[in-house]
Amino acid sequence: MSKENIYILGIESSCDDTSAAVLCNDTILSNVVASQKIHEDYGGVVPELASRAHQSNIVPVVNQAIKKAGITKSQLHAVAFTRGPGLMGSLLVGTSFAKSLAYGLDIPLIDVNHMQGHILAHFISEDDYLKPPFPFLAMTISGGHTQIVKVNRYFDMEVIGETIDDAVGEAYDKSGKILGLGYPAGPQIDKLAQKGNPKAFKFTKPKVDGLNFSFSGLKTAILYFVQRETKGNPDFVKDNLADICASIQYTIVGILMNKLKLAVKQTGIIHIAIGGGVSANSGIRAALKNAEQKFGWTTYIPKFEYTTDNAAMIAIVGYLKYLEKDFSDFNVMATARLKI
Repeated sequence: MSKENIYILGIESSCDDTSAAVLCNDTILSNVVASQKIHEDYGGVVPELASRAHQSNIVPVVNQAIKKAGITKSQLHAVAFTRGPGLMGSLLVGTSFAKSLAYGLDIPLIDVNHMQGHILAHFISEDDYLKPPFPFLAMTISGGHTQIVKVNRYFDMEVIGETIDDAVGEAYDKSGKILGLGYPAGPQIDKLAQKGNPKAFKFTKPKVDGLNFSFSGLKTAILYFVQRETKGNPDFVKDNLADICASIQYTIVGILMNKLKLAVKQTGIIHIAIGGGVSANSGIRAALKNAEQKFGWTTYIPKFEYTTDNAAMIAIVGYLKYLEKDFSDFNVMATARLKI
């Protein structure tokens, strides 16, 4: 790594969180996130409302990140921003702001793939945090994404498995909606699951060849299960909520772990890095720790604040690209379906 202090401003606006972070080399100086509570009323993210909120939040969030970092804008070496994937309106706000700021400061602009951000967040320097060695397997699990990626080097990545329909976070949220839980439902299901019996109810795991995932069938199975049981007992969900949540979580964690085991078998790689908001789930973390003891894996989970959508992960990618002088043209456009 460079001995000179390089200051990178990262901007993340791919979905419903507006975030800005400042790095000095690979160390975080600030990581500010403004969440949008308005979507809770709708049971999911409303794209138009998200982009409007980004417009209101981005200036104060960036100013706060720079102030909290203890530097001035003139000390920045580059501006890194999320180009995609994500909601197009939300991405446009971050892209436009980043371009304007970089142009005004006459410093390089660096576009970042959001999915690479989740993976490379593991290379943010933290005390006592062991960074994964190359090559490693990265599993990104969030509200919008479920992927297994073989990571050979920082920017040499191969997607070897991904969802063909719903992401794992969507499976949690849609299941929660069926059960009458609020949005986002994932943390609520996780909390309730810890009080229930994971084998109380059995849900069929979807059969998908290879390393790809599918969660839409599970959601449908849960819907039919609840409809069937509540016909005989209108209070079935209320009377069995913890057991239902535990059984849902047990099934989802089983799906994820089965695919990871297959990925390890196919690649021979036993270093597993996890990222995305769903990586905070206690069931998934427990399963990974168990796999370390049972299969000899080494697992890597970054701090919670670096697993959800945040600008620190965008800034670390920006720093790594800066070292390679991999800068963007100011004509670069946001891309909603950007691939790794």
